[in-house]
Amino acid sequence: MPIRILPAVGDPDAVRSLVSLLSQLPDAEPLAPVVDSTGLVDTLARSAAESVDELPEVVVVHERIGPVPALELIREVALRFPAVGVVLVTTDTSPGLFAAAMDSGARGLVGLPLSYEELAGRVQAVAQWSTGVRRHLGHGADVFAGVGGTVVTVSGAKGGTGATLVAVQIALAAQASGHSTALVDLDLQTGDVASYLDVQFRRSVADLAAVNDISPRVMAEAVFRHDSGLALLLAPAEGERGEEVTDRAARQILSALRSRYEVVVVDCGAQLGGAGAAAVETADLALLVTTPDVVAVRAAKRTVRMWDRLQIRKAEETTVVVNRYTRATEIQPALIQRITGTALAGTPIPANFKELQGAVDAGRMHELDARSTVKQALWGLAGELGLVRSAEGTPPRRPGTRARGGERAAVGFRRRKELP
Repeated sequence: MPIRILPAVGDPDAVRSLVSLLSQLPDAEPLAPVVDSTGLVDTLARSAAESVDELPEVVVVHERIGPVPALELIREVALRFPAVGVVLVTTDTSPGLFAAAMDSGARGLVGLPLSYEELAGRVQAVAQWSTGVRRHLGHGADVFAGVGGTVVTVSGAKGGTGATLVAVQIALAAQASGHSTALVDLDLQTGDVASYLDVQFRRSVADLAAVNDISPRVMAEAVFRHDSGLALLLAPAEGERGEEVTDRAARQILSALRSRYEVVVVDCGAQLGGAGAAAVETADLALLVTTPDVVAVRAAKRTVRMWDRLQIRKAEETTVVVNRYTRATEIQPALIQRITGTALAGTPIPANFKELQGAVDAGRMHELDARSTVKQALWGLAGELGLVRSAEGTPPRRPGTRARGGERAAVGFRRRKELP
Protein backbone atom coordinates (compact mmCIF):
# COMPACT_ATOMS: atom_id res chain seq x y z
CA MET A 1 0.00 0.00 0.00
CA PRO A 2 1.50 3.41 -0.96
CA ILE A 3 2.40 5.93 1.72
CA ARG A 4 0.15 8.99 1.38
CA ILE A 5 2.11 12.14 2.19
CA LEU A 6 0.50 15.56 2.53
CA PRO A 7 2.98 18.48 2.22
CA ALA A 8 2.13 21.73 4.01
CA VAL A 9 4.43 24.39 2.58
CA GLY A 10 3.81 28.09 2.03
CA ASP A 11 6.85 28.92 -0.11
CA PRO A 12 6.45 28.03 -3.85
CA ASP A 13 10.15 27.14 -4.31
CA ALA A 14 10.12 24.92 -1.25
CA VAL A 15 6.94 23.24 -2.53
CA ARG A 16 8.60 22.24 -5.80
CA SER A 17 11.72 20.97 -4.08
CA LEU A 18 9.82 18.97 -1.47
CA VAL A 19 7.28 17.46 -3.87
CA SER A 20 10.08 16.49 -6.26
CA LEU A 21 11.90 14.56 -3.55
CA LEU A 22 8.73 12.99 -2.16
CA SER A 23 7.83 11.73 -5.64
CA GLN A 24 11.11 9.80 -5.75
CA LEU A 25 10.47 7.94 -2.51
CA PRO A 26 9.58 4.25 -2.94
CA ASP A 27 5.88 3.47 -2.44
CA ALA A 28 5.14 7.16 -1.86
CA GLU A 29 2.01 8.97 -3.04
CA PRO A 30 2.41 12.73 -2.51
CA LEU A 31 -0.94 14.50 -2.26
CA ALA A 32 -1.70 18.00 -3.53
CA PRO A 33 0.19 20.40 -1.23
CA VAL A 34 -1.60 22.88 1.02
CA VAL A 35 -0.17 26.37 1.37
CA ASP A 36 -1.32 27.45 4.84
CA SER A 37 -2.32 26.15 8.24
CA THR A 38 -6.05 26.60 7.65
CA GLY A 39 -5.87 24.59 4.44
CA LEU A 40 -4.06 21.75 6.21
CA VAL A 41 -6.55 21.41 9.06
CA ASP A 42 -9.52 21.73 6.69
CA THR A 43 -8.10 19.10 4.34
CA LEU A 44 -7.54 16.64 7.16
CA ALA A 45 -11.00 17.32 8.58
CA ARG A 46 -12.67 16.71 5.20
CA SER A 47 -10.72 13.50 4.71
CA ALA A 48 -11.65 12.26 8.19
CA ALA A 49 -15.32 13.13 7.60
CA GLU A 50 -15.43 11.06 4.41
CA SER A 51 -13.59 8.04 5.75
CA VAL A 52 -10.84 7.15 8.18
CA ASP A 53 -8.99 5.49 5.32
CA GLU A 54 -8.79 8.82 3.48
CA LEU A 55 -6.41 10.35 6.05
CA PRO A 56 -2.75 10.50 4.94
CA GLU A 57 -0.21 8.53 6.92
CA VAL A 58 2.33 11.39 6.96
CA VAL A 59 2.04 15.18 6.99
CA VAL A 60 5.20 17.15 6.19
CA VAL A 61 5.11 20.67 7.69
CA HIS A 62 7.57 23.31 6.50
CA GLU A 63 8.88 25.75 9.11
CA ARG A 64 7.60 28.76 7.14
CA ILE A 65 3.99 27.62 7.02
CA GLY A 66 1.55 30.31 8.13
CA PRO A 67 -0.34 32.07 9.49
CA VAL A 68 -0.22 29.69 12.49
CA PRO A 69 3.38 28.96 13.55
CA ALA A 70 4.65 25.51 12.64
CA LEU A 71 4.89 24.14 16.18
CA GLU A 72 1.39 25.35 17.06
CA LEU A 73 0.06 23.78 13.88
CA ILE A 74 1.76 20.48 14.71
CA ARG A 75 0.19 20.54 18.16
CA GLU A 76 -3.27 21.09 16.64
CA VAL A 77 -2.85 18.24 14.15
CA ALA A 78 -1.54 15.89 16.83
CA LEU A 79 -4.51 16.64 19.09
CA ARG A 80 -7.21 16.34 16.44
CA PHE A 81 -5.71 13.56 14.29
CA PRO A 82 -3.51 11.54 16.65
CA ALA A 83 -2.78 8.69 14.21
CA VAL A 84 -1.39 11.00 11.53
CA GLY A 85 2.40 11.27 11.76
CA VAL A 86 3.86 14.76 11.39
CA VAL A 87 7.38 15.54 10.14
CA LEU A 88 8.80 19.05 10.59
CA VAL A 89 11.15 20.42 7.89
CA THR A 90 13.38 23.16 9.31
CA THR A 91 16.76 24.86 9.03
CA ASP A 92 17.21 24.69 12.81
CA THR A 93 18.10 21.14 13.85
CA SER A 94 19.33 22.06 17.32
CA PRO A 95 18.46 19.84 20.30
CA GLY A 96 16.23 22.62 21.68
CA LEU A 97 14.01 22.78 18.60
CA PHE A 98 14.01 19.00 18.33
CA ALA A 99 12.70 18.72 21.89
CA ALA A 100 10.09 21.44 21.26
CA ALA A 101 8.90 19.66 18.10
CA MET A 102 8.58 16.35 19.94
CA ASP A 103 6.69 18.05 22.79
CA SER A 104 4.27 19.51 20.20
CA GLY A 105 3.56 16.05 18.80
CA ALA A 106 5.90 15.76 15.81
CA ARG A 107 7.19 12.27 14.98
CA GLY A 108 10.33 13.44 13.22
CA LEU A 109 12.47 16.36 12.09
CA VAL A 110 14.30 16.83 8.77
CA GLY A 111 16.91 19.53 8.20
CA LEU A 112 17.19 22.01 5.32
CA PRO A 113 18.55 21.83 2.68
CA LEU A 114 16.70 18.60 2.07
CA SER A 115 18.56 15.33 1.72
CA TYR A 116 16.93 12.41 -0.07
CA GLU A 117 18.31 9.81 2.35
CA GLU A 118 17.28 11.72 5.47
CA LEU A 119 13.80 12.53 4.14
CA ALA A 120 13.21 8.95 2.94
CA GLY A 121 14.28 7.41 6.23
CA ARG A 122 12.21 9.76 8.36
CA VAL A 123 9.05 9.53 6.21
CA GLN A 124 9.17 5.72 6.09
CA ALA A 125 9.69 5.49 9.86
CA VAL A 126 6.78 7.83 10.56
CA ALA A 127 4.56 5.96 8.08
CA GLN A 128 5.32 2.66 9.83
CA TRP A 129 4.46 4.27 13.16
CA SER A 130 1.16 5.62 11.80
CA THR A 131 0.22 2.25 10.27
CA GLY A 132 1.06 0.48 13.52
CA VAL A 133 -1.07 2.84 15.58
CA ARG A 134 -4.06 2.36 13.29
CA ARG A 135 -3.64 -1.40 13.30
CA HIS A 136 -3.37 -1.43 17.10
CA LEU A 137 -6.49 0.69 17.54
CA GLY A 138 -8.43 -1.43 15.09
CA HIS A 139 -11.87 -0.03 14.38
CA GLY A 140 -11.61 2.99 16.67
CA ALA A 141 -12.73 5.29 13.87
CA ASP A 142 -13.60 8.11 16.23
CA VAL A 143 -9.94 8.46 17.14
CA PHE A 144 -9.02 9.38 13.58
CA ALA A 145 -11.98 11.61 12.82
CA GLY A 146 -10.62 14.50 14.85
CA VAL A 147 -10.51 14.09 18.60
CA GLY A 148 -12.75 16.24 20.75
CA GLY A 149 -15.80 18.36 20.28
CA THR A 150 -17.10 21.13 18.07
CA VAL A 151 -15.84 24.70 18.54
CA VAL A 152 -18.29 27.48 17.64
CA THR A 153 -17.26 31.13 17.74
CA VAL A 154 -19.81 33.95 17.98
CA SER A 155 -18.61 37.40 16.92
CA GLY A 156 -20.46 40.68 16.63
CA ALA A 157 -20.34 42.78 13.47
CA LYS A 158 -20.24 45.75 15.86
CA GLY A 159 -20.96 46.38 19.51
CA GLY A 160 -24.54 45.83 20.59
CA THR A 161 -25.66 43.35 17.94
CA GLY A 162 -26.35 40.61 20.50
CA ALA A 163 -23.37 38.26 20.11
CA THR A 164 -23.25 37.42 23.83
CA LEU A 165 -26.98 36.64 23.91
CA VAL A 166 -26.57 34.27 20.95
CA ALA A 167 -23.51 32.58 22.49
CA VAL A 168 -25.20 32.06 25.87
CA GLN A 169 -28.44 30.66 24.45
CA ILE A 170 -26.92 28.24 21.92
CA ALA A 171 -24.61 26.97 24.67
CA LEU A 172 -27.61 26.46 26.97
CA ALA A 173 -29.43 24.64 24.17
CA ALA A 174 -26.49 22.31 23.56
CA GLN A 175 -26.16 21.59 27.29
CA ALA A 176 -29.90 20.98 27.70
CA SER A 177 -29.85 18.42 24.87
CA GLY A 178 -27.27 16.31 26.68
CA HIS A 179 -23.97 17.58 25.24
CA SER A 180 -21.20 18.43 27.68
CA THR A 181 -20.75 22.13 26.87
CA ALA A 182 -18.24 24.83 27.70
CA LEU A 183 -18.90 28.54 27.22
CA VAL A 184 -15.77 30.70 26.87
CA ASP A 185 -15.75 34.51 27.09
CA LEU A 186 -12.95 35.78 24.82
CA ASP A 187 -14.34 39.30 24.75
CA LEU A 188 -11.38 39.99 27.00
CA GLN A 189 -11.95 43.63 27.94
CA THR A 190 -15.73 43.94 27.87
CA GLY A 191 -16.97 40.38 28.39
CA ASP A 192 -20.51 40.10 29.79
CA VAL A 193 -21.09 36.35 30.05
CA ALA A 194 -20.66 36.51 33.83
CA SER A 195 -23.27 39.30 34.07
CA TYR A 196 -25.76 37.45 31.87
CA LEU A 197 -25.52 34.34 34.07
CA ASP A 198 -25.14 36.06 37.47
CA VAL A 199 -21.68 34.62 38.15
CA GLN A 200 -18.90 35.92 40.38
CA PHE A 201 -15.73 33.85 40.04
CA ARG A 202 -12.14 34.87 40.67
CA ARG A 203 -10.59 32.60 38.02
CA SER A 204 -10.59 33.56 34.35
CA VAL A 205 -9.15 32.67 30.96
CA ALA A 206 -6.16 34.88 31.78
CA ASP A 207 -5.12 32.45 34.53
CA LEU A 208 -4.57 29.77 31.89
CA ALA A 209 -2.57 32.00 29.55
CA ALA A 210 0.80 31.32 31.19
CA VAL A 211 0.25 27.58 31.66
CA ASN A 212 2.22 25.52 29.14
CA ASP A 213 0.57 22.18 29.87
CA ILE A 214 -3.12 22.51 30.73
CA SER A 215 -3.91 19.36 32.69
CA PRO A 216 -7.46 18.34 33.67
CA ARG A 217 -6.79 19.52 37.21
CA VAL A 218 -5.58 22.95 36.07
CA MET A 219 -8.59 23.30 33.77
CA ALA A 220 -10.99 22.29 36.55
CA GLU A 221 -9.59 25.05 38.78
CA ALA A 222 -10.15 27.72 36.10
CA VAL A 223 -13.63 26.60 34.97
CA PHE A 224 -16.79 27.55 36.86
CA ARG A 225 -19.61 24.99 36.89
CA HIS A 226 -22.87 26.89 36.45
CA ASP A 227 -26.24 25.77 37.81
CA SER A 228 -27.39 25.11 34.24
CA GLY A 229 -24.59 22.57 33.81
CA LEU A 230 -22.47 24.82 31.59
CA ALA A 231 -18.73 24.94 32.18
CA LEU A 232 -17.81 28.63 32.11
CA LEU A 233 -14.38 30.04 31.34
CA LEU A 234 -14.83 33.74 31.94
CA ALA A 235 -13.13 36.91 30.77
CA PRO A 236 -10.89 38.59 33.37
CA ALA A 237 -12.59 41.05 35.69
CA GLU A 238 -9.69 43.46 35.10
CA GLY A 239 -9.82 44.29 31.40
CA GLU A 240 -6.11 45.07 31.19
CA ARG A 241 -5.35 41.42 31.91
CA GLY A 242 -6.81 40.53 28.55
CA GLU A 243 -3.42 41.33 27.00
CA GLU A 244 -2.03 38.23 28.73
CA VAL A 245 -4.16 35.98 26.50
CA THR A 246 -2.12 35.69 23.31
CA ASP A 247 -3.08 33.87 20.13
CA ARG A 248 -0.86 30.96 21.18
CA ALA A 249 -2.54 30.78 24.58
CA ALA A 250 -6.00 30.90 22.97
CA ARG A 251 -5.18 27.98 20.65
CA GLN A 252 -3.84 25.92 23.54
CA ILE A 253 -6.86 26.68 25.74
CA LEU A 254 -9.37 25.84 23.01
CA SER A 255 -7.53 22.62 22.15
CA ALA A 256 -7.68 21.59 25.81
CA LEU A 257 -11.39 22.41 25.99
CA ARG A 258 -12.10 20.64 22.70
CA SER A 259 -10.60 17.45 24.10
CA ARG A 260 -12.83 17.57 27.20
CA TYR A 261 -16.20 18.88 25.97
CA GLU A 262 -18.49 17.91 23.11
CA VAL A 263 -19.41 21.54 22.34
CA VAL A 264 -17.29 24.64 23.00
CA VAL A 265 -19.01 27.99 22.37
CA VAL A 266 -16.74 31.05 22.31
CA ASP A 267 -18.00 34.63 22.65
CA CYS A 268 -15.42 36.69 20.72
CA GLY A 269 -17.14 40.05 21.02
CA ALA A 270 -16.90 42.72 18.32
CA GLN A 271 -13.22 43.68 18.59
CA LEU A 272 -10.62 41.49 16.89
CA GLY A 273 -7.48 40.70 18.87
CA GLY A 274 -4.92 37.95 18.63
CA ALA A 275 -6.88 35.56 20.83
CA GLY A 276 -10.16 36.15 19.02
CA ALA A 277 -8.50 35.77 15.62
CA ALA A 278 -6.98 32.44 16.68
CA ALA A 279 -10.38 31.25 17.91
CA VAL A 280 -12.17 32.19 14.68
CA GLU A 281 -9.45 30.61 12.59
CA THR A 282 -9.51 27.26 14.39
CA ALA A 283 -13.30 27.07 14.90
CA ASP A 284 -15.46 24.46 13.23
CA LEU A 285 -18.29 27.01 12.93
CA ALA A 286 -17.86 30.79 12.91
CA LEU A 287 -20.98 32.89 13.46
CA LEU A 288 -21.12 36.63 12.77
CA VAL A 289 -24.09 38.35 14.39
CA THR A 290 -25.56 41.45 12.78
CA THR A 291 -28.77 43.42 12.89
CA PRO A 292 -30.76 44.39 9.76
CA ASP A 293 -29.68 48.02 9.63
CA VAL A 294 -27.24 49.83 7.36
CA VAL A 295 -24.56 50.52 9.97
CA ALA A 296 -24.42 46.95 11.26
CA VAL A 297 -24.48 45.38 7.79
CA ARG A 298 -21.63 47.63 6.67
CA ALA A 299 -19.72 46.57 9.79
CA ALA A 300 -20.39 42.92 8.97
CA LYS A 301 -19.04 43.42 5.46
CA ARG A 302 -15.90 45.12 6.85
CA THR A 303 -15.38 42.27 9.32
CA VAL A 304 -15.72 39.57 6.67
CA ARG A 305 -13.27 41.37 4.37
CA MET A 306 -10.80 41.86 7.21
CA TRP A 307 -10.93 38.16 8.15
CA ASP A 308 -10.25 37.31 4.52
CA ARG A 309 -7.33 39.76 4.19
CA LEU A 310 -5.71 38.44 7.37
CA GLN A 311 -6.28 34.84 6.24
CA ILE A 312 -8.34 34.16 9.34
CA ARG A 313 -11.44 32.85 7.61
CA LYS A 314 -12.99 32.93 4.16
CA ALA A 315 -16.37 34.58 3.65
CA GLU A 316 -18.04 31.37 2.49
CA GLU A 317 -16.87 29.63 5.68
CA THR A 318 -18.60 32.25 7.87
CA THR A 319 -22.29 32.11 8.82
CA VAL A 320 -24.18 35.35 9.39
CA VAL A 321 -26.94 35.34 12.03
CA VAL A 322 -29.54 38.11 11.70
CA ASN A 323 -30.69 39.39 15.09
CA ARG A 324 -33.67 41.69 15.84
CA TYR A 325 -35.38 40.67 12.65
CA THR A 326 -38.84 41.86 11.58
CA ARG A 327 -40.55 41.31 8.28
CA ALA A 328 -41.09 45.05 7.99
CA THR A 329 -37.39 45.88 7.86
CA GLU A 330 -36.07 47.12 4.52
CA ILE A 331 -32.88 45.05 4.75
CA GLN A 332 -33.87 41.39 4.57
CA PRO A 333 -31.55 38.45 5.40
CA ALA A 334 -31.12 37.44 1.74
CA LEU A 335 -29.80 40.92 0.95
CA ILE A 336 -27.35 40.72 3.87
CA GLN A 337 -26.09 37.41 2.51
CA ARG A 338 -25.47 38.95 -0.92
CA ILE A 339 -23.71 41.97 0.56
CA THR A 340 -21.37 39.97 2.82
CA GLY A 341 -20.86 36.94 0.58
CA THR A 342 -21.26 34.60 3.55
CA ALA A 343 -23.50 31.70 4.39
CA LEU A 344 -26.76 32.65 6.09
CA ALA A 345 -28.36 31.02 9.10
CA GLY A 346 -31.85 29.90 8.20
CA THR A 347 -33.20 31.00 11.59
CA PRO A 348 -33.47 34.78 12.08
CA ILE A 349 -33.83 36.03 15.65
CA PRO A 350 -36.96 38.16 16.14
CA ALA A 351 -36.82 41.63 17.68
CA ASN A 352 -38.57 41.41 21.03
CA PHE A 353 -36.45 42.93 23.80
CA LYS A 354 -39.41 43.05 26.20
CA GLU A 355 -39.14 39.26 26.52
CA LEU A 356 -35.47 39.60 27.46
CA GLN A 357 -35.37 42.66 29.66
CA GLY A 358 -36.29 40.98 32.94
CA ALA A 359 -33.81 38.14 32.48
CA VAL A 360 -31.05 40.52 31.36
CA ASP A 361 -31.54 42.93 34.28
CA ALA A 362 -31.61 40.06 36.79
CA GLY A 363 -28.61 38.32 35.24
CA ARG A 364 -30.70 35.15 34.86
CA MET A 365 -30.55 34.56 31.12
CA HIS A 366 -30.61 30.81 31.78
CA GLU A 367 -34.09 31.22 33.25
CA LEU A 368 -35.57 32.92 30.19
CA ASP A 369 -39.18 31.81 29.66
CA ALA A 370 -39.39 28.85 27.29
CA ARG A 371 -42.36 30.56 25.58
CA SER A 372 -40.11 33.44 24.52
CA THR A 373 -40.00 33.72 20.73
CA VAL A 374 -36.38 34.90 21.00
CA LYS A 375 -35.39 31.82 22.99
CA GLN A 376 -37.26 29.51 20.62
CA ALA A 377 -35.46 31.04 17.65
CA LEU A 378 -32.04 30.81 19.30
CA TRP A 379 -32.55 27.19 20.32
CA GLY A 380 -33.80 26.52 16.79
CA LEU A 381 -30.55 28.06 15.54
CA ALA A 382 -28.58 25.69 17.77
CA GLY A 383 -30.47 22.79 16.24
CA GLU A 384 -29.80 24.08 12.73
CA LEU A 385 -26.08 24.21 13.49
CA GLY A 386 -26.11 20.60 14.70
CA LEU A 387 -25.40 21.47 18.34
CA VAL A 388 -28.57 19.85 19.69
CA ARG A 389 -29.17 16.13 19.87
CA SER A 390 -32.32 15.33 17.91
CA ALA A 391 -35.11 13.36 19.53
CA GLU A 392 -35.16 9.65 18.77
CA GLY A 393 -36.57 9.05 15.33
CA THR A 394 -36.07 12.66 14.25
CA PRO A 395 -33.35 13.23 11.65
CA PRO A 396 -30.74 15.78 12.75
CA ARG A 397 -30.79 19.15 11.04
CA ARG A 398 -27.86 20.09 8.87
CA PRO A 399 -26.12 23.47 8.93
CA GLY A 400 -27.59 25.78 6.31
CA THR A 401 -31.10 24.30 6.41
CA ARG A 402 -34.04 26.29 7.67
CA ALA A 403 -35.08 25.44 11.22
CA ARG A 404 -38.81 24.94 11.51
CA GLY A 405 -38.86 25.97 15.15
CA GLY A 406 -37.26 29.30 14.20
CA GLU A 407 -39.89 29.88 11.48
CA ARG A 408 -42.74 29.33 13.91
CA ALA A 409 -41.15 31.71 16.40
CA ALA A 410 -40.91 34.53 13.85
CA VAL A 411 -44.46 34.04 12.57
CA GLY A 412 -45.88 33.93 16.10
CA PHE A 413 -44.11 37.19 16.89
CA ARG A 414 -45.61 38.85 13.81
CA ARG A 415 -49.11 37.72 14.66
CA ARG A 416 -48.81 39.10 18.17
CA LYS A 417 -47.86 42.48 16.78
CA GLU A 418 -50.91 42.51 14.50
CA LEU A 419 -53.39 41.73 17.27
CA PRO A 420 -55.28 44.81 18.44
